[in-house]
Amino acid sequence: MMNEVSSSTGQEAAPPDSLRGRRLLVVEDEYMIAMELVRTLEEQGAEVFGPAGSVEDALGLLEEGLPPLDAAVLDINLRDERVYPVAEALAARGVPFVFATGYDSAAIPAPYSSAPRCEKPVDRAQLARALARIWSR
Repeated sequence: MMNEVSSSTGQEAAPPDSLRGRRLLVVEDEYMIAMELVRTLEEQGAEVFGPAGSVEDALGLLEEGLPPLDAAVLDINLRDERVYPVAEALAARGVPFVFATGYDSAAIPAPYSSAPRCEKPVDRAQLARALARIWSR
């Protein structure tokens, strides 16, 4: 089963407020990519928490008692550490997530293989479709 979300052009525009009112956590260790993800999500109307640049930072945010999250966008490799403890903590809270990664779907362990995977560089339409997909389940 292929979970990658791709677009034919990679440049399709998402509606400017397609994420209006959604609360999203961003976990990404590359500063420029993290800021672009935050900007993209906020432009679509989301309230963004983070970005968290490490597993420790992301778990700390979750423990701080964030408002209920609608979803998270997770990079798999955070400073040579895998994000799976964060994915596990989100799953325990019933929070769906999307992987935004350069890793192939074969690199994702079975417990997380059903999560959509957006290949980097992630465009806004690709990410919006992936998020819509997890909310339509």
